[in-house]
Amino acid sequence: MGLRYRQIHLDFHTSPDIPEIGALFDRKEFQEALKTAEVDSITCFSCCHHGLSYHPTRIGKMHPGLKFNLLREQIDACHEIGVNVPVYITAGVNSVAAAAHPEWREISRDGQWNGWRHSPLEAGFDKLCFNTPYLDYLCALIEETVTMFPDCDGIFLDIISQGQCCCRECMEEMVRDGLNPEVEADRIAHARKVLLKYYERSTAAARVHRPDMPVFHNSGHVTMGDTEILRYFSHLELESLPTGGWGYDHYPMSAAYSRNLGMEFLGMTGKFQTTWGEFGGLKHPNALRYECAAMLANGSRCSIGDQLHPSGKFDASTAAVIGAAYREVKEKEAYCRGAESVAAVAVLGRESITRIHAWFPEDSGAARVLLEEHIPFDFVDTQMDWSKYRFLLLPDEVCVTPELAVKLDAFRADGGKLILSGESGMNPEKNCFALKNLPFDWEGPSSYSPDYVQAAAAFAPEFATTPFVMYTRSQRIHAKPGAVSLGSVYDPYFNRDWRHFCSHQHTPYRPEPSGYDAGAMGDDVLYFAHPVFTLYRGWGAVAVREFIGRALRAFLGDALQLKTELPSTGRVTLMRQKEESRYILHLLYANTIIRGGSVTTLSGETIGRDGLEVIEELNPLPAGRVVVNVPEPVRRVVLVPENREIEFTRTSGGEIEFFAPEFRCHRMVALEY
Repeated sequence: MGLRYRQIHLDFHTSPDIPEIGALFDRKEFQEALKTAEVDSITCFSCCHHGLSYHPTRIGKMHPGLKFNLLREQIDACHEIGVNVPVYITAGVNSVAAAAHPEWREISRDGQWNGWRHSPLEAGFDKLCFNTPYLDYLCALIEETVTMFPDCDGIFLDIISQGQCCCRECMEEMVRDGLNPEVEADRIAHARKVLLKYYERSTAAARVHRPDMPVFHNSGHVTMGDTEILRYFSHLELESLPTGGWGYDHYPMSAAYSRNLGMEFLGMTGKFQTTWGEFGGLKHPNALRYECAAMLANGSRCSIGDQLHPSGKFDASTAAVIGAAYREVKEKEAYCRGAESVAAVAVLGRESITRIHAWFPEDSGAARVLLEEHIPFDFVDTQMDWSKYRFLLLPDEVCVTPELAVKLDAFRADGGKLILSGESGMNPEKNCFALKNLPFDWEGPSSYSPDYVQAAAAFAPEFATTPFVMYTRSQRIHAKPGAVSLGSVYDPYFNRDWRHFCSHQHTPYRPEPSGYDAGAMGDDVLYFAHPVFTLYRGWGAVAVREFIGRALRAFLGDALQLKTELPSTGRVTLMRQKEESRYILHLLYANTIIRGGSVTTLSGETIGRDGLEVIEELNPLPAGRVVVNVPEPVRRVVLVPENREIEFTRTSGGEIEFFAPEFRCHRMVALEY
C-alpha cells in the first residue's frame, strides 16, 4: 500500500459542551501548517471517544457545536496539496452510545463498569462490549463513513480490546457455549472469541466498497506471537510515546518484532510533554528529532500525535516543532525504504510464548541490555523462521514445551546457538531442563536470595573484580568438563527475615565460594544461572550488564557484527537495502533525563508525573571508531544523506573499520558493496 514517512495522528476528542467547533478552520491556513510541518499524511476524525461525529450522520450524532462537514473540508484541503488522509473512528469507547445504551457497556466480574471511570462522578470514557448490539452500531458507523468519504486513505479504529465481560449477553453466550463464567480461563476464551468477531465484522465494514481499503486496529501495542489477527490489518502503527509511560527503550523492542512480520509499519510518538489529551503541551523539537530518527533506524515510517483545537485552527508552534523533525526525515527517506534488519541475534521473549498483551520485564530487560551493549537484535515468535539468525536468546522464564523443544533442537542442529538464563530452557513444570546437551548440571534453585557473583576474569567488569550482588536467587549449576564457567556464586550467611538480619538490606556473602557456577558456556549454549535480564530491568546495575555483555561478546565471537565507541546511552542498528547493494548503519545519541515527579500542594492535591524521560539538548558525540562485520566486499563507506565518502580499512579478520565523524542526534553511514 505504500505507507508514507511523515504522518500526523490528529486527535480531536471534543466535548459536546464546547461551542463553535471548527469555526476558525481555514483551508489555506491548514494547508500552510501542513507544509510547515512537512507532513505527507494526516489522520483526521470521523467519530471521537465522546461519540460525536465531525460530519453529518444518520447513524451517530454530529457534534452539536459543528455547523458544517469538517472532515470533508479537511480531506479536500489535504488532497489538494498531495497529503493523504486516513480517517479515525473510535471503537472501544463511545460516550454517546454508552449513555443511550448502558446495557452495551462492558462489565467486570465484580459488577463494575470497565473503562476510564468506575463512577458516574468521575471524568472519563466508557468501555463498550463488542458482544452487544453496539457492534452493529459501530459497523454501521464505519460503513457510513467509507460511503460518505470513499476517497479517504484508510480507516483507523481505536481502543481495540475485549475484557472478561460479564454483561448479560456475554454471560448467556458463555453458558450456551458450555463455558463457566465463574472460571477466569473461560471468560478469557470467550473474550477472545468476541474480539475475533469484532475484527472480522469491522474490517468487512471498512472494506464494504473497497477491498483494498487500508485498515488498522489500534490497541496500543502489537502483541508478540498473536499473528492470528494480522489478516485484518493492512499495516501496523506502533504506539509508543516515550513521555506517555512507554519510555525511550520501548519502541526499539516493539519495532524489533514488528519488522519480522512482513508488514509496513509506523512508529507513533506524540508532540506532547506527557501523553494523549494534553492541550498546550509541547516537547522540545530535539526530542521529536531523536524519536523520528529512532523510528527510521528501526525500519519504520513516522507518525507524531497531535490534538486539534476545537476551533479547528492548527497550532503554529506544533507545526514548527514537527517540521523540525520531518525536514530531516524527508532528507533521509531514500536510505530507509525497503531496509531490512540483518541482526544475527534474535530474542524469543516471554510475551511471544504467552501471547499475553503485556510488557514482561525479562523481555524489556533483554532489549535494554542489547541496546546498551550495541548488539543488533530482532524479536521473534515461535511461528517464525529462525534460520536467518545464528543466535536465539530466551530470557529468564521461557519454559520449553515438547513442541518448542523440537524446533529449538532443529535450530541447534542447523548450526544455531542458544542463550539461556534463569528458568529458560526448563519444562513448564520447572522440575528439569527440557533441552539436551547443555553445558552444565542442574541441582535445583538456590535457597538463598539474594546471592553474589564473582565473575571469571574474562567476564568481570573492570570495576567489579570482587563479588557483586545479584539481588535475587540463582539456579544451582555446575559447569560440565570442557565448558567455561562464567564465575562463582557466593552465598550469604543467611536469608534476611525476622529471626536474623544484617544491616539495612542484604546479608553479606560468606568469604568462600558456594561451589556453584554463575553460568556456563559451551559450544552452542550460553547459560546464566540468574534471571539476569529481569534483574537488569529492575535494578539497572551496570556491573551486571557488563558481566552479561562480556559473556555475550565471547559467545558471539566472529559473529559479532559491530564494535563502537558509543556510550551506553547511544543506540545502533544495522540495516540492509538489498536492491541498492548497501548496508545502512544508524548511530543515535541523546542524553535523556528524568524530570517531573508527583508533588503534593499546600491544599493537599497530588499533581505531576513520575518518571518522565525528557530530551532537551542534543549534545555532540565525538568522532569514534566503528568496526562493522558484513559478508559482502565493501567498496565505499559514505555519510548519507550528505553523500560524503570517508576512509576505511579492513582488519585482518576482514572487518570494515572507520572513524564516524562527530555528530548530533543521528548519523547514517552507507556501506556500499
